[in-house]
Amino acid sequence: MSRREVYLDNAATTAVDPAVAEAMAASLGSAGAHANPSSAHGAGRRALTLIEVARGQVAARVGAQAAEIVFTSGATESNNLALHGVLTARRAQAAHLITTRIEHPSVLDTARALAESGIEVTYLDCDSRGLIEPDAVRGAFRPNTALVSVMHINNEIGTLQPIAEIGALCRARGVPLHVDAAQSAGKVNLDLETLSVDLCSLSAHKLHGPKGVGALYVRSGTALLPLLHGGGQEGGLRPGTLPTHQILGMGLAYELADPAVHGPRLARLRAALLDGLARLDGVLLNGSPERCAPHILNLTFAGVEGESLLLALSDLAISQGSACASDVAEPSQVLSSLGLSDAAAQSSLRFSVGRFTSDSDIAYALERVAAELARLRQWAPSAPIWCRSSRF
Repeated sequence: MSRREVYLDNAATTAVDPAVAEAMAASLGSAGAHANPSSAHGAGRRALTLIEVARGQVAARVGAQAAEIVFTSGATESNNLALHGVLTARRAQAAHLITTRIEHPSVLDTARALAESGIEVTYLDCDSRGLIEPDAVRGAFRPNTALVSVMHINNEIGTLQPIAEIGALCRARGVPLHVDAAQSAGKVNLDLETLSVDLCSLSAHKLHGPKGVGALYVRSGTALLPLLHGGGQEGGLRPGTLPTHQILGMGLAYELADPAVHGPRLARLRAALLDGLARLDGVLLNGSPERCAPHILNLTFAGVEGESLLLALSDLAISQGSACASDVAEPSQVLSSLGLSDAAAQSSLRFSVGRFTSDSDIAYALERVAAELARLRQWAPSAPIWCRSSRF
């Protein structure tokens, strides 16, 4: 078989849509777009107009008002701003945070830092499918609970959390809900008003926009203190000169990322990949078969080390988990939380499709995985191909 490169790591980052790249390049060369959008002169006002158009595009995609969108450098900063901003505002009340053990590192590491500063933190466990039960959130509430933070779609296994139910519980208690939706926007319908979400972290580079820009949705009336200081930009919540070309790119990327158009195609490609790999011996699904993102697929390949299979498949861009934790030698905390053994977790790989993934890419990936899996198992015929209870 003729070798070629196939990109199946869209949960880590996506290729910039050519239309987005073209618009960004044009803005860099256009009169006025280079100006500081905080400046009062004509060029500054033209740059500000581009930013406000983008703000409206992002807001429209997630069911928000434009004034509720705060631009940041990405979802990691947005997560930090949400957690620090709410809990710092409530510090005098010995604030309590509820989150989960399967959050993105930018939430978990922020929670640890807050705990070291005296904030009380409760970490919720998931079930074997990666789901957080609303009853677990209900049982964790305390009189001083100031924030609940639960991601919408898990970045490693693609499990879709019951955010509407959790949001209703939080709204009834008067506790703000923060959601990391970096993997959600443009893939599934995301209506923050319907979901009763108060803060939501968004990213551009997960849906074919540029790296280095993101946003935090802040529901009107939500008490939030800034993480950084030094200017009055973004309503005083995020100081610094706004990168007009990046924000413009994010806005267009969000306008183009219609889940009603792209979601079904992503789901079809993921299903074809799952169907083909499920035919191989000892291949097991990690996550929920029903409540799953249309683009993320995490599988355990029994009897081989994930790193060995990853190296053998160097022509496929796939991963062993979150790109933000790829230099960590320990097994994935998310997979361990599902109940997988260390051996099973380290034998697992993540595939993630995107807008530019083709049917031929899927066919090529299936052929290559089957070939390399058989070859590696031949080298270690005594390696156990164990099974566990998991349904495709």
